[in-house]
Amino acid sequence: MTEVNGRVGRRREPWLGLVGALIAFGICEAVGRAGLVRRGYLPPASEVLARAVELAGDRAFLNGVGATLRAWALGLGLAVAIAVPLGLLLGSLPVVDSAVRVIVEFLRPLPSVALIPLVSLLLGTGTETEVALIAYASVWPVLFNTIYGLGETDPLAKDTLRAFGFGPLSVLLRVELPGTAPFIAAGVRISAAVALILAVATELLSGFGEGLGIFIAQAGLATDGTRDVLAGVVWAGTLGLAVNGVLVWGEHRLFPWTPERRGTTRREVGA
Repeated sequence: MTEVNGRVGRRREPWLGLVGALIAFGICEAVGRAGLVRRGYLPPASEVLARAVELAGDRAFLNGVGATLRAWALGLGLAVAIAVPLGLLLGSLPVVDSAVRVIVEFLRPLPSVALIPLVSLLLGTGTETEVALIAYASVWPVLFNTIYGLGETDPLAKDTLRAFGFGPLSVLLRVELPGTAPFIAAGVRISAAVALILAVATELLSGFGEGLGIFIAQAGLATDGTRDVLAGVVWAGTLGLAVNGVLVWGEHRLFPWTPERRGTTRREVGA
Protein backbone atom coordinates (compact mmCIF):
# COMPACT_ATOMS: atom_id res chain seq x y z
CA MET A 1 0.00 0.00 0.00
CA THR A 2 2.84 2.35 0.86
CA GLU A 3 4.56 1.62 -2.46
CA VAL A 4 1.35 2.38 -4.36
CA ASN A 5 0.91 5.65 -2.48
CA GLY A 6 4.52 6.57 -3.22
CA ARG A 7 4.07 5.88 -6.92
CA VAL A 8 0.86 7.92 -7.04
CA GLY A 9 2.61 10.75 -5.17
CA ARG A 10 5.43 10.82 -7.71
CA ARG A 11 2.93 10.95 -10.58
CA ARG A 12 1.16 13.86 -8.94
CA GLU A 13 4.30 15.93 -8.42
CA PRO A 14 4.46 17.39 -11.98
CA TRP A 15 0.76 18.25 -11.85
CA LEU A 16 1.13 19.89 -8.44
CA GLY A 17 4.05 21.92 -9.79
CA LEU A 18 1.93 23.01 -12.75
CA VAL A 19 -0.93 23.98 -10.44
CA GLY A 20 1.45 26.04 -8.31
CA ALA A 21 2.80 27.83 -11.39
CA LEU A 22 -0.74 28.57 -12.61
CA ILE A 23 -1.71 29.96 -9.20
CA ALA A 24 1.35 32.23 -9.16
CA PHE A 25 0.57 33.32 -12.73
CA GLY A 26 -3.03 34.11 -11.78
CA ILE A 27 -2.01 36.14 -8.73
CA CYS A 28 0.50 38.22 -10.73
CA GLU A 29 -2.05 38.73 -13.49
CA ALA A 30 -4.77 39.81 -11.04
CA VAL A 31 -2.48 42.19 -9.16
CA GLY A 32 -1.27 43.76 -12.41
CA ARG A 33 -4.75 44.11 -13.91
CA ALA A 34 -6.32 45.44 -10.71
CA GLY A 35 -3.84 48.28 -10.49
CA LEU A 36 -2.73 47.37 -6.98
CA VAL A 37 0.83 47.83 -8.23
CA ARG A 38 1.87 50.21 -11.00
CA ARG A 39 2.36 48.45 -14.32
CA GLY A 40 5.76 50.06 -14.54
CA TYR A 41 6.76 47.96 -11.53
CA LEU A 42 4.74 44.78 -12.14
CA PRO A 43 3.16 44.31 -15.58
CA PRO A 44 0.43 41.66 -15.92
CA ALA A 45 1.85 38.18 -16.21
CA SER A 46 0.19 37.66 -19.60
CA GLU A 47 2.09 40.63 -21.06
CA VAL A 48 5.38 39.33 -19.67
CA LEU A 49 4.71 35.87 -21.09
CA ALA A 50 3.72 37.33 -24.45
CA ARG A 51 6.94 39.35 -24.53
CA ALA A 52 8.97 36.24 -23.66
CA VAL A 53 7.35 34.39 -26.57
CA GLU A 54 7.97 37.36 -28.83
CA LEU A 55 11.67 37.32 -27.94
CA ALA A 56 11.89 33.80 -29.40
CA GLY A 57 11.74 35.45 -32.82
CA ASP A 58 14.39 38.07 -32.07
CA ARG A 59 17.66 36.91 -33.64
CA ALA A 60 19.80 39.31 -31.60
CA PHE A 61 18.23 38.07 -28.37
CA LEU A 62 18.69 34.42 -29.35
CA ASN A 63 22.34 35.12 -30.18
CA GLY A 64 22.72 36.51 -26.67
CA VAL A 65 21.08 33.42 -25.16
CA GLY A 66 23.41 31.28 -27.24
CA ALA A 67 26.42 33.20 -25.90
CA THR A 68 25.24 32.61 -22.34
CA LEU A 69 24.72 28.90 -22.96
CA ARG A 70 28.11 28.64 -24.64
CA ALA A 71 29.87 30.19 -21.63
CA TRP A 72 27.76 27.97 -19.34
CA ALA A 73 28.76 24.79 -21.18
CA LEU A 74 32.46 25.71 -21.33
CA GLY A 75 32.60 26.65 -17.65
CA LEU A 76 30.70 23.55 -16.54
CA GLY A 77 32.84 21.29 -18.71
CA LEU A 78 36.02 22.82 -17.31
CA ALA A 79 34.73 22.39 -13.76
CA VAL A 80 33.95 18.70 -14.36
CA ALA A 81 37.35 18.12 -15.99
CA ILE A 82 39.05 19.56 -12.89
CA ALA A 83 36.77 18.30 -10.12
CA VAL A 84 36.40 14.62 -11.05
CA PRO A 85 40.13 13.71 -11.23
CA LEU A 86 40.87 15.87 -8.20
CA GLY A 87 38.01 14.32 -6.25
CA LEU A 88 39.20 10.80 -7.13
CA LEU A 89 42.71 11.74 -6.02
CA LEU A 90 41.61 13.26 -2.71
CA GLY A 91 39.15 10.45 -2.04
CA SER A 92 41.75 7.78 -2.74
CA LEU A 93 44.64 9.31 -0.80
CA PRO A 94 43.62 10.55 2.68
CA VAL A 95 47.10 12.03 3.20
CA VAL A 96 46.68 14.32 0.17
CA ASP A 97 43.14 15.18 1.27
CA SER A 98 44.38 16.23 4.71
CA ALA A 99 47.18 18.27 3.17
CA VAL A 100 44.93 20.36 0.90
CA ARG A 101 41.78 20.45 3.05
CA VAL A 102 42.64 23.84 4.56
CA ILE A 103 43.15 25.38 1.11
CA VAL A 104 39.89 23.89 -0.18
CA GLU A 105 37.92 25.11 2.83
CA PHE A 106 39.45 28.57 2.42
CA LEU A 107 38.58 28.89 -1.27
CA ARG A 108 35.14 27.26 -1.22
CA PRO A 109 33.22 30.04 0.63
CA LEU A 110 34.58 32.82 -1.60
CA PRO A 111 31.67 34.14 -3.74
CA SER A 112 32.49 34.06 -7.43
CA VAL A 113 30.89 37.43 -8.12
CA ALA A 114 33.35 39.03 -5.68
CA LEU A 115 36.18 37.80 -7.91
CA ILE A 116 34.89 39.58 -11.03
CA PRO A 117 37.24 42.61 -10.70
CA LEU A 118 40.28 40.41 -10.09
CA VAL A 119 39.52 37.92 -12.87
CA SER A 120 38.69 40.77 -15.27
CA LEU A 121 42.04 42.36 -14.48
CA LEU A 122 43.89 39.11 -15.15
CA LEU A 123 41.93 37.80 -18.16
CA GLY A 124 40.34 40.95 -19.56
CA THR A 125 36.69 41.53 -20.37
CA GLY A 126 35.50 38.63 -22.44
CA THR A 127 34.25 35.08 -22.49
CA GLU A 128 37.39 33.87 -20.72
CA THR A 129 36.46 35.78 -17.57
CA GLU A 130 32.91 34.45 -17.57
CA VAL A 131 34.06 30.87 -18.14
CA ALA A 132 36.66 31.10 -15.37
CA LEU A 133 34.11 32.39 -12.85
CA ILE A 134 31.56 29.74 -13.83
CA ALA A 135 34.17 26.99 -13.52
CA TYR A 136 35.27 28.25 -10.10
CA ALA A 137 31.72 28.22 -8.72
CA SER A 138 30.77 24.91 -10.36
CA VAL A 139 33.77 22.88 -9.31
CA TRP A 140 32.80 22.49 -5.66
CA PRO A 141 29.57 20.41 -5.89
CA VAL A 142 31.22 17.99 -8.31
CA LEU A 143 34.40 17.79 -6.21
CA PHE A 144 32.68 17.05 -2.91
CA ASN A 145 30.17 14.65 -4.47
CA THR A 146 33.05 12.75 -6.05
CA ILE A 147 34.89 12.48 -2.73
CA TYR A 148 31.72 11.43 -0.92
CA GLY A 149 30.77 8.89 -3.59
CA LEU A 150 34.23 7.35 -3.50
CA GLY A 151 33.86 6.84 0.23
CA GLU A 152 30.50 5.10 -0.30
CA THR A 153 31.76 2.43 -2.70
CA ASP A 154 31.40 -1.18 -1.58
CA PRO A 155 34.55 -2.16 0.40
CA LEU A 156 33.82 -5.87 -0.11
CA ALA A 157 33.95 -5.48 -3.89
CA LYS A 158 37.26 -3.63 -3.65
CA ASP A 159 38.75 -6.23 -1.31
CA THR A 160 37.59 -9.02 -3.63
CA LEU A 161 39.38 -7.50 -6.61
CA ARG A 162 42.53 -6.96 -4.57
CA ALA A 163 42.40 -10.58 -3.39
CA PHE A 164 42.39 -11.68 -7.03
CA GLY A 165 45.49 -9.62 -7.74
CA PHE A 166 43.98 -6.52 -9.33
CA GLY A 167 45.96 -3.34 -8.84
CA PRO A 168 44.76 0.09 -7.62
CA LEU A 169 44.01 1.32 -11.15
CA SER A 170 41.86 -1.71 -11.94
CA VAL A 171 39.98 -1.31 -8.65
CA LEU A 172 39.40 2.34 -9.47
CA LEU A 173 38.10 1.66 -12.99
CA ARG A 174 36.09 -1.48 -12.21
CA VAL A 175 34.54 -0.66 -8.83
CA GLU A 176 35.18 2.83 -7.51
CA LEU A 177 34.46 4.87 -10.62
CA PRO A 178 31.18 3.05 -11.52
CA GLY A 179 30.06 3.30 -7.90
CA THR A 180 30.93 6.99 -7.76
CA ALA A 181 29.38 7.87 -11.14
CA PRO A 182 25.82 8.50 -9.80
CA PHE A 183 27.23 10.86 -7.16
CA ILE A 184 29.26 12.65 -9.83
CA ALA A 185 26.14 12.99 -11.98
CA ALA A 186 24.24 14.50 -9.04
CA GLY A 187 27.09 16.96 -8.50
CA VAL A 188 27.05 17.89 -12.18
CA ARG A 189 23.29 18.51 -11.99
CA ILE A 190 23.76 20.83 -9.00
CA SER A 191 26.69 22.57 -10.68
CA ALA A 192 24.69 23.03 -13.89
CA ALA A 193 22.17 25.18 -12.02
CA VAL A 194 24.95 27.09 -10.26
CA ALA A 195 26.73 27.64 -13.57
CA LEU A 196 23.63 29.03 -15.28
CA ILE A 197 22.91 31.37 -12.37
CA LEU A 198 26.49 32.61 -12.37
CA ALA A 199 26.58 33.03 -16.15
CA VAL A 200 23.62 35.40 -16.02
CA ALA A 201 24.84 37.11 -12.82
CA THR A 202 28.32 37.68 -14.25
CA GLU A 203 26.87 39.31 -17.34
CA LEU A 204 24.57 41.44 -15.18
CA LEU A 205 27.33 42.68 -12.89
CA SER A 206 30.20 42.97 -15.34
CA GLY A 207 28.29 44.65 -18.15
CA PHE A 208 30.55 43.35 -20.92
CA GLY A 209 30.02 41.09 -23.91
CA GLU A 210 26.68 39.69 -24.94
CA GLY A 211 24.25 37.34 -23.29
CA LEU A 212 20.97 36.96 -21.46
CA GLY A 213 22.31 38.86 -18.47
CA ILE A 214 23.34 41.76 -20.70
CA PHE A 215 19.83 41.88 -22.14
CA ILE A 216 18.31 42.01 -18.64
CA ALA A 217 20.80 44.67 -17.51
CA GLN A 218 20.13 46.89 -20.51
CA ALA A 219 16.37 46.44 -20.16
CA GLY A 220 16.63 47.50 -16.52
CA LEU A 221 18.18 50.80 -17.60
CA ALA A 222 15.37 51.56 -20.05
CA THR A 223 12.55 53.91 -19.08
CA ASP A 224 9.85 51.25 -19.38
CA GLY A 225 11.92 48.09 -19.36
CA THR A 226 10.33 46.11 -16.52
CA ARG A 227 8.44 43.89 -18.94
CA ASP A 228 11.66 43.01 -20.80
CA VAL A 229 13.48 42.39 -17.52
CA LEU A 230 10.80 39.96 -16.38
CA ALA A 231 10.67 38.32 -19.81
CA GLY A 232 14.41 37.76 -19.60
CA VAL A 233 13.95 36.24 -16.14
CA VAL A 234 11.29 33.91 -17.58
CA TRP A 235 13.78 32.79 -20.19
CA ALA A 236 16.45 32.19 -17.54
CA GLY A 237 14.04 30.14 -15.44
CA THR A 238 12.89 28.13 -18.45
CA LEU A 239 16.48 27.35 -19.41
CA GLY A 240 17.16 26.20 -15.86
CA LEU A 241 14.13 23.90 -15.88
CA ALA A 242 15.10 22.47 -19.25
CA VAL A 243 18.70 21.81 -18.23
CA ASN A 244 17.66 20.16 -14.97
CA GLY A 245 15.04 18.03 -16.73
CA VAL A 246 17.55 16.78 -19.30
CA LEU A 247 20.12 15.93 -16.62
CA VAL A 248 17.56 14.11 -14.45
CA TRP A 249 16.44 12.11 -17.49
CA GLY A 250 20.08 11.29 -18.23
CA GLU A 251 20.65 10.08 -14.67
CA HIS A 252 17.65 7.76 -14.91
CA ARG A 253 18.92 6.32 -18.18
CA LEU A 254 22.60 6.00 -17.31
CA PHE A 255 22.39 4.71 -13.75
CA PRO A 256 19.53 2.18 -13.46
CA TRP A 257 21.50 0.18 -10.87
CA THR A 258 21.27 2.79 -8.10
CA PRO A 259 19.04 1.80 -5.15
CA GLU A 260 16.31 4.36 -5.86
CA ARG A 261 16.18 3.34 -9.54
CA ARG A 262 16.05 -0.37 -8.66
CA GLY A 263 13.28 0.26 -6.15
CA THR A 264 11.26 2.17 -8.72
CA THR A 265 11.72 -0.59 -11.29
CA ARG A 266 10.61 -3.28 -8.85
CA ARG A 267 7.48 -1.37 -7.90
CA GLU A 268 6.60 -0.75 -11.54
CA VAL A 269 7.06 -4.46 -12.38
CA GLY A 270 5.07 -5.49 -9.32
CA ALA A 271 2.25 -3.16 -10.30
